[in-house]
Order: sequence, then structure tokens, then C-alpha cells
Amino acid sequence: MNVIKDRVEVAIIGGGISGVALAYELSKRGVEVAVFEKNFLGSGSTGRCGGGIRQQFSTEENIRLAMESVKIFERMKEELGWDIEYYQGGYLILAHTEEEVKQFEKNVRLQRSLGLDVQWLERDEINDIVPELDVEGIGAIAATYCPTDGHAYPPKAVWAYADKARELGAHIYEFTEVKGIIVENGRASGVITERGETRSRFVVNAAGAWSPIVAEMAGVKLPNKPYRHEIMITEPLSHFLDPMVISFHDNVYFRQTMRGGIIGGWGDPEEKPGFNFASSLKFITTMARLLRKYIPALKPVRVLRQWAGLYDVTPDAKPILGPVKEVEGFLQMNGYSGHGFMVAPMCAVLLAQYITGEPLSIPLEPFSVERFEKEVRGEVSVVG
Repeated sequence: MNVIKDRVEVAIIGGGISGVALAYELSKRGVEVAVFEKNFLGSGSTGRCGGGIRQQFSTEENIRLAMESVKIFERMKEELGWDIEYYQGGYLILAHTEEEVKQFEKNVRLQRSLGLDVQWLERDEINDIVPELDVEGIGAIAATYCPTDGHAYPPKAVWAYADKARELGAHIYEFTEVKGIIVENGRASGVITERGETRSRFVVNAAGAWSPIVAEMAGVKLPNKPYRHEIMITEPLSHFLDPMVISFHDNVYFRQTMRGGIIGGWGDPEEKPGFNFASSLKFITTMARLLRKYIPALKPVRVLRQWAGLYDVTPDAKPILGPVKEVEGFLQMNGYSGHGFMVAPMCAVLLAQYITGEPLSIPLEPFSVERFEKEVRGEVSVVG
């Protein structure tokens, strides 16, 4: 193994979309940075996710992060020089109950007030977006649709950020696990890895579902908990589905990839927290039933494979970003609660702005871990 850099300005723990995006944003600002990933880049939640990118949330904080991230995704091919298979096919979010209708109406008012182009669809308009959907069979009574929502291929996004960051001078170390965080006089001043120590002015915890474990290395307690979420993909089909389809009522989402397969997931409400990556029969039978119910034409389609990843869940389903009061210079970039891929680009910009002393595009206070010391308003637009 090559010797790691002994001193940088910023040490980033975690080589998912957050870690490499931050490495890029800092490197283009002239900041020397090192990323430490215990496995290969994108091996955690990023490489296991469905690649959806939506802006239709119920809280202002998540909406603003997502809207600004979409602007970055829209220029990513030109900026990073990679085709990450970004496609704005929209998101169709279905309402099944009157209670959901009321919540969605509230969501749309907030989203529109922030400048998001969101359409309200009555029941008889849903098939205008997805003709194959069995609206009556699934009991949908309304929906919202945002045409600028979309999806991309997560591994390519990671590789794009990492390649450009390296080009700009970032040091990225794969298969290099961080074993400890150096804290001196109340400040994080570096990391201890299995390949030696790297001193730094800032240490960033972008370790996803492992972020509470990393935080404990510095004596910091985070409220995040890991939850398994399973996912599957079918054999390729001729293109027929543009948007991601989501139902919070049934805890299901699915879309068609650029290669033609239907990729989707179902959240088991009985799932317990833990580092569980096993694939279950319960998931695949439930998911197959739901896909047949939503789009009956999918009944004969074969499933190619299934797998599991982890959501890094906070009590309010909003990320934790920025400093902690216990340890100066120890910054958090975690707790995305299943939405990390879609909001990480803007989160990287915000932390880069904070580190370099630039004016912040969005205040970090609403994302501080200290918010959990009082009652918080949670994000309700999630597949649990």
C-alpha cells in the first residue's frame, strides 16, 4: 500500500456521494483534502440506492436542499465531464386517502411558494402521466407530479465526483478504514487509519449509516440509526415509464432504468434498526405483488436480482450538517434518511462554503444536531 498523506486541510471519512462531492467542492476552491473509504467508493448506501432525485418534500429544509441539488445535477455532465445517466422523467406521488390528500395539498402550497413547478392531479388525470397504472386497482384518488424530478446512475455520479476531485489534487484512499479520530484541546485534528495518521484542520463525518460509530470516536453522540431497505430490479423491457412512481401509503417506489429494467423498493414497517444486509423472501414476494397491482402488465416480467442497503435515519428524516458543540472542527454530513443521493450535491456546497468561510447559500442551523434537544418537525414525505 502507498503511504497516505500525513497532513491535509480536511479529512473526510466516507467515500459515498457525500464524501466525494465534498472533496470535489473543496478541491476546486483550492483546499487540500483526503477521503478515507474503508471499502471501495460508493460501496455503502450510495451504490445500493435506487438513484431517484426528487424535490417533493414536506419541509422547507429538504425542499431547498433538493431544488439546489437538481440545479447541480442539471449541469453535472458539463461540469464533471461524465454522463451519469441523469434523466428528468419526473416523480408521480400517489395519494390513497383523504388524509394524504390534505397533506399533499399542504406540501404543494409550500413547494410552489419556494418556486417548485409541481402539478396537482385529480384521479382521472393520473393516467395522463403513466397510462399503464391501474389507478382504480391501487385505490389512488389524487397525485402530485413534478417534471423536473428524475433519476441518475449512482455509481457513475460517485466516479464523476471522485475523478474530478483527484484531477484537482484530492487524495482519495479506498480500502483504508479510519480507526480513530485525533482530538486535541477540544478540537478534531486528524484521523488514525490502518495505514497511519493524517493530521487536518477539519474532520468530516460522511460515513452514512456508520456515522454514529465514527462520531463516538470523537466522543460525540448522534441520534441516527441504520435501517435495512431492500430493493430489486427486473429484466430489461422496452421503455414505457418516464417518472418514478411513489406511494407513501404502500411504502413503495419504482422506476425504469436507462437499460430498461424496473428498479424499486418497499419499506417494511416492521424493520428493526441494525446493520442487516440480508435479502428476504418477505420483501421480494411483497414487492412482486405490489408491482403486479400497480402495473398489471408487469405480471410476467422476471426479477433479475435483489439486494439491501441501509438508510441512515434521523428522528426528523432531515440530514445532520455542520459543526457539533462538543468537538471543534468535527463536521457532520450524514443522517440523510434515504435521501442522501438526491441532496448530497448541495450539502457538499454548503459544507465547502462553511469550511472556506464563504457566505452560506442556505443556513446550517436547521440541520444542526442540536435541534434534537427540542421538539422538531419531521419530514413526512418518506418511504419508511
